[in-house]
Amino acid sequence: MRRCLAILLFWAAHGLASEPVLRFSVAESWSMPLIRIEHEQPVEGILFDLMQAIARHTGARPEYHVMARLRLQQALEEDDIDVRCYVSTQWINDRPGNYLWSVPVITQRDLLVAAPGTDGPTRPEQLPPQAIGTVLGFSYPPLEALFASGRLEREDSRSQLLVLHKLHAGRYQHAVSNQLSLDWFNRQLPDAERLKSVHVLEEQQLGCMVRSDASVPAQGVLRALVRMKQSGEVDRIIQRYTADRPHAG
Repeated sequence: MRRCLAILLFWAAHGLASEPVLRFSVAESWSMPLIRIEHEQPVEGILFDLMQAIARHTGARPEYHVMARLRLQQALEEDDIDVRCYVSTQWINDRPGNYLWSVPVITQRDLLVAAPGTDGPTRPEQLPPQAIGTVLGFSYPPLEALFASGRLEREDSRSQLLVLHKLHAGRYQHAVSNQLSLDWFNRQLPDAERLKSVHVLEEQQLGCMVRSDASVPAQGVLRALVRMKQSGEVDRIIQRYTADRPHAG
């Protein structure tokens, strides 16, 4: 009996040792529906489900490295992570040569969002001087000239969800949000209290970066993302968190 148990333990340990590990980066500024973090680890959300599926399709064990968004570039350069998802080629100034790009996976629409009852101009260049809710470490190319001139002022928060909470509480009149986070925030609010999109600032196709190294099943990850996109699996993951839900009122 003991011998059988020892054999089982040996093979279990051997299986874990031979199983490749994929180290995914997780930006601590992400919030639902992209991801929810508990005790420094993601537990649900679109990107969590996407990364879990990537690991499953490649037969790898996922590890999640939660870090500040401003730390992501350094982590790439130092090979501290294997896969970074929800990223655009336009966001990387110095692109590491040892990373491969996946097919586009998710469309992100950045919106100028107004508080309930806010009237007036809807284009950013027409707004009177004011503070705009933004996420720390995020860049907003359509607004950079207005920030540089001082016409608009960034008011940074650590996460997109916190930006929207402050807008809803009246800390400022306008903020920038991606469409997914705005819809998530609004989904259970009465119509009269919902934040409103007033202008589309930018639309980008986001994918994943995969480290090209013998220890990483890079081509397996890239092929998995192609299959997941073509089969509709990515769309089903997104739909799981964006389906409209009943709200009060």
